[in-house]
Amino acid sequence: MVPKWTRILERAEVVGNYAQPLVITALGKSVGTPEGGVTAEIVHFATFDDLKAADPAMVKDKIVFISNRMERFKTGAGYGPAVKARGAGASEAARKGAKAILIRSIGTDTHRLPHTGGVTYDEDAPKIAAAALSNPDADQLVRMLGYSDSISVHLNIQTTMEDPVEMYNVVGEITGRVKPDEYVVLGSHLDSWDLGTGAVDDGAGVAITMAAANLIQDLTKERPYRSIRVVLFSAEELGLIGARQYAEAHEKKGDMANHMIGAESDFGAGPVWALASNVSENAVHVVDKMAALMGPLGIVRADRKAGGGPDVGQLRAKGMPVMDLMQDGTDYFDLHHTADDTLDKVDPAALRQNVAAWVVFTYLAAEWPGSFR
Repeated sequence: MVPKWTRILERAEVVGNYAQPLVITALGKSVGTPEGGVTAEIVHFATFDDLKAADPAMVKDKIVFISNRMERFKTGAGYGPAVKARGAGASEAARKGAKAILIRSIGTDTHRLPHTGGVTYDEDAPKIAAAALSNPDADQLVRMLGYSDSISVHLNIQTTMEDPVEMYNVVGEITGRVKPDEYVVLGSHLDSWDLGTGAVDDGAGVAITMAAANLIQDLTKERPYRSIRVVLFSAEELGLIGARQYAEAHEKKGDMANHMIGAESDFGAGPVWALASNVSENAVHVVDKMAALMGPLGIVRADRKAGGGPDVGQLRAKGMPVMDLMQDGTDYFDLHHTADDTLDKVDPAALRQNVAAWVVFTYLAAEWPGSFR
């Protein structure tokens, strides 16, 4: 059961000096402003940490604006440092008396399309409206503040939080011929944010994991040694709810030890360029063989430990070995959680390369009779 949140209205504009509209989107699960909105002077912080260190007197009765810019990396490494402002900024600002918060979108694009994503409200803080500015509008606010000590914004966000609704994980399985109760887990997530269609986050991942399992089923004469389980997790964007419940259910059932290895496709539709693992020493040679077979696809062996991804990572935390089929995410955060997340952004050739790589991983993991633990 998950809460049902709906955006109704989102509008912002600079009033007074340099009056002009701003392009915003409410962050997921944000409360609304009072009906009709709020008007207040903005107080600017370059980073979330600057807000944390600020004197509450600077913040009281103002709209907080955090302008930290996400850096572009092939691996998406800029996301973690930047996203703190989105998740924790609202409660930190509210504790210091802010009326609302605006953050620069957590994205690497220069389009006038803001990025949504979930906000986390702490129980010990008031709830204030939280929204993301498109990157060009965030730049514009910074410029304005260079010309004037006082910039005021009118912000009107209207949302609803309704009774919880039921959501489901979707599980499909190719049952193993020798070890039907041992599982190779292929994960991705079903839900997406409402601005776009979810083609990149995570429709592509759903397609890749399902296609890989299906291709093995179609091309092999017999079922694999152990079972292949494709799990399409629900409510990932709301806080990994489906993955957490899957992990808890199987821990309670007592069969987590039968989850032999897993991986997740949840980083768009770019080509796989590296293979990382987090397995026991006695299984490293199998991973090396996988990487060698993936070599003609342009994939190299990574020297870092795999994390498994957001959903499958919940199973890693309970002891399951994991792999990362690392995708090129150079432009992933141009599209992430925006209205630009549509099917035209998916390159069919890159999708086929992903499927080929996933078939290699999945088939060898399911056929090798040894343990990755």
